[in-house]
Amino acid sequence: MSTQKNNPDILFNNTYIKYLPELGAVINPAKFNKPSWLITSIDTAELLSSPSFPSLQWLSESSLDWFAGKSLVSGAQPFAQKYTGHQFGHYNPQLGDGRGVLLGEVESSHGRFDIHVKGAGQTPYSRFGDGRAVVRSSIREFLASEALHHLGIPTSRALGVFTTGEQVQRETIEQGAALIRVCPSHIRFGHFENAFHHGDTDLQTRLVEYCINHVLPKEHSDLVELYKADASDVSIEEKTRLLFRFTIKRTAEMVAKWQAHGFCHGVMNTDNMSILGLTFDYGPFGFLDQYNPQHICNHSDHTGRYAFDEQPGVALWNLNVLGHSLSGLLDGPILRAELEQYQPHLLAEYSNLMRQKMGFAKHKTDDRILLGELLSLMQENKADYSIVWRTLSEMDNVIVESNKFTDLFIDRDAALKWLKKYSNRLTIETRSDEKRTQTMQAINPKYILRNYLAQQVIEASEQGDNRPLEELYSVLKRPYDSQPEYSRYAQHPPAWSEELSISCSS
Repeated sequence: MSTQKNNPDILFNNTYIKYLPELGAVINPAKFNKPSWLITSIDTAELLSSPSFPSLQWLSESSLDWFAGKSLVSGAQPFAQKYTGHQFGHYNPQLGDGRGVLLGEVESSHGRFDIHVKGAGQTPYSRFGDGRAVVRSSIREFLASEALHHLGIPTSRALGVFTTGEQVQRETIEQGAALIRVCPSHIRFGHFENAFHHGDTDLQTRLVEYCINHVLPKEHSDLVELYKADASDVSIEEKTRLLFRFTIKRTAEMVAKWQAHGFCHGVMNTDNMSILGLTFDYGPFGFLDQYNPQHICNHSDHTGRYAFDEQPGVALWNLNVLGHSLSGLLDGPILRAELEQYQPHLLAEYSNLMRQKMGFAKHKTDDRILLGELLSLMQENKADYSIVWRTLSEMDNVIVESNKFTDLFIDRDAALKWLKKYSNRLTIETRSDEKRTQTMQAINPKYILRNYLAQQVIEASEQGDNRPLEELYSVLKRPYDSQPEYSRYAQHPPAWSEELSISCSS
């Protein structure tokens, strides 16, 4: 790598290396001599902007040179993180950033953010991998992270994807690419597992202290009192408890939003779980097409461990693993008491989201029965999850316009029977139908990132045409808007899409 230090107006920090040097290794990323932007996010660039380094400068050719390893920026100290984790339920001590590098941290006008390049070459944790990424996987993660953000689901962000100019050997020869990921922190459950399994209490303590001092949002309701106090007066036990409580709540909120929007992550290993409750490390993800709660989006998940309806339970299992990793700092009964708050918090968040999706401003206990009947109706009729919800949200008079809804079901009589129950329930609402549909359309997206749409734009980009990618990205930035000129992106998926196979290699 060149030692040239360019762009003096931006300064990278490296608190992670300063406080947790043993959790990773300083590396020299691969140098890509012919990088070229494939797609960028001006929204994410704005997150990183400051008066001295505005958003467009993040997307400049000189900035691309840093990401491609051609030059260094002041303060950057590229670092590959070391962590462990449970993969499909089995502990694996040989994990870490196998193809990613943390360039450093940036303090912008909007907060502190890690800058991470995925596909930056081999690291000490690559095992048998080449450390490269390809256009296919990089586009998928870019679109997914940005799509979930605009849906309102907590997620890491993507600044952009660039091609490396290399050819990469996978099942076939593919074009090399790298993703620039932006995140408040890349701390995972697996970092705590690593410290615990090494029996290093000092490292465990420093990891908790680091999260408290540099990672957690000081404005969160559970943390306000902590940050008001003198840190030296707060015990490590209390800090650990508050960190665990925060992560439990954030994880519950994230998973509730996954379930409400029909998102399937596909590989919920503990090393893919963010301490901040962010959707993280996209691979074989997918949104539901036909409503099938047992849907498995990962072709490599042979047992269905990470099926759609298993996600809430898997998240709790993963939180149990995190709790066990904190047991050297906090007593078991306290950890268990905190874990018991996961399910009620998840259910409260999910119930609130589903009431909004149904257009109910008033709370009624029997609403869950009506919801359950609708979900069963969708499953039995193989109805499209997102299209059903969006159609319901566009009906001012649900009885007069009933055909719009019943046409989505094989058993139209059963659909009409449910719709009449729904219409009767709406009579206790005080909002106008116009106001109801407006609020429903703000939570029931018209546009989601279906796998076949991603596949189409990937194939076009691999042939050198990025216009479909740019257009799809533009549509996904406004998922709740009607955008009638792009209605083709909201249609039922074609039959061939059922044959798409997405696995961990994706």
